[in-house]
Amino acid sequence: MISFVLGVEDLADTRFALSPLTETVLSLRVLRDPGLSAMHLPWRRSVLGRLGGLDTGLLMSLVARRFTVPDFLTPRPATFAPHFEEELAVVGRTPPDLVRRDLLAAHAPDPLPEPLRDAAAAADAPVVRLRDAVCDLLGRYWEIAVRPMWPQMRLVLEADMTYRARQLAVGGARLLFAGMHPNLRWDHGVLHVDKMIGSFRVAAAGRGLLLVPSVFAHKPAPPVLPEEPPTLVYPSRGVATLWNPAPVADETALVSLLGAPRARLLGLLGEPLPTVEIARRLRVTPSAVSQHLRVLYATGLVTRARDGRQVLYRRSSLGDRLAGATSGRSVT
Repeated sequence: MISFVLGVEDLADTRFALSPLTETVLSLRVLRDPGLSAMHLPWRRSVLGRLGGLDTGLLMSLVARRFTVPDFLTPRPATFAPHFEEELAVVGRTPPDLVRRDLLAAHAPDPLPEPLRDAAAAADAPVVRLRDAVCDLLGRYWEIAVRPMWPQMRLVLEADMTYRARQLAVGGARLLFAGMHPNLRWDHGVLHVDKMIGSFRVAAAGRGLLLVPSVFAHKPAPPVLPEEPPTLVYPSRGVATLWNPAPVADETALVSLLGAPRARLLGLLGEPLPTVEIARRLRVTPSAVSQHLRVLYATGLVTRARDGRQVLYRRSSLGDRLAGATSGRSVT
């Protein structure tokens, strides 16, 4: 069991954050053992065939036999939603002694696997080379395996945080933690994380608690070592729908909802266009186009931006989802 002792100030400083780097590192566990989560099998199948140019031996060695990962690879997010590159830069500045400590702790009691043996060196230079190689490898892996899906993942994670924030507002810490995971238990100011490999008790002591929802976490994941600030990565809600194919828009239904003129207009706005050009393509007057654009803009289906003397209109992300398969072609 791992326990976090949270005082009043710590509860007041309990907050949420996103971490694309944490997702990237935790996704390695699914690659290593698909049995951890059957719901991620579609993602795993789509990724495996694209990793041929990477050092998969080093990549997989980052995950220990017990599925723990080194703490230095999942630094505490400094802001609500840091960019992947910002988090990776933090990893790249990790002192050699902490790299060595975290790798040994994550794999204990097993010896380090062959690709990580340099971490056991007494000199710092081999550890630094290994750290830099891992950073480069994770950057390339992110581009292939996680970044293409990050916008969809972020929507799921933000929806989870909205739900959890409401639980906290309605029922306090007890309700917040009660629904997160069966392994979490709130008792008289102490958050207990059950069924952990290690065992320690940490007083937050004014540092607060950072909660990080995760698509790839299969159970709550506090830091491996008690020296790290109180942070809890936990499984997000809504993950089961993440890899499902996007629903295909029904053109007839879209016309019924918006009307034929606005449906045609929405289908045209896959690229930024001014009113005059839209009118030319649709063979209608600019005033008619302006009327429909006002409605679509007011409902959040299109965005607008000034470019010199022109105002350019384009579908918003909501408009993209609504248009679906009809995007980019006229609707009749």
